[in-house]
Amino acid sequence: MIAIVDYGLGNLRSVQYALDRLEVDSVLTGDAGQIADADGVILPGVGAFGRAMGRLRQLGLLDPTRRAALSGRPFMGICLGMQLLFSESEEHGRHEGLGILPGRVVRFGGDLTVPHMGWNEVRQEGPSPLLAGVPDGSFFYFAHSYYAAAEDAEVVAGTTDYGGRYASLVQKDAVFAAQFHPEKSGPTGLKMLGNFCRLCRKE
Repeated sequence: MIAIVDYGLGNLRSVQYALDRLEVDSVLTGDAGQIADADGVILPGVGAFGRAMGRLRQLGLLDPTRRAALSGRPFMGICLGMQLLFSESEEHGRHEGLGILPGRVVRFGGDLTVPHMGWNEVRQEGPSPLLAGVPDGSFFYFAHSYYAAAEDAEVVAGTTDYGGRYASLVQKDAVFAAQFHPEKSGPTGLKMLGNFCRLCRKE
């Protein structure tokens, strides 16, 4: 069973629908016990960083989510869910994140169109079980105005070019996170989610 953390923000139903297509059992949940007992955990998210952290705190899900990410069980952040794993964000002021990965979430600068929305290429920067069978340079769907500037280059598994290269896929131990939306990225995205689900079944 995979727990999809439900804190009232994000692409919950689209993530669950993708798992349904993969014939993987999942539950949308705000229950700390279900999150702790799950074989794997997905933290989705759409919206503002500070509000998301506030919702997790308000619902008593901040510590359960952090413990899940540190548990050694497969954990995956998607879009805002990836950004929340980092130390802090500058979105609408300074906001502390979950602190699982060192780095700061910053806004795209220059003359770029923001948000960065649509299909873009992910260049593989190192081996990742999530990318097994996924061709290098595959396109995924993005929708975001901020990106994570990772302090540790070793956690960067994939990068994307939008006014410069940034980390669009990260991993550390059993923690994985994508800035793009695999659940909205067609067969390639489903392949990636399927790889994550297989990691959960190994536990």
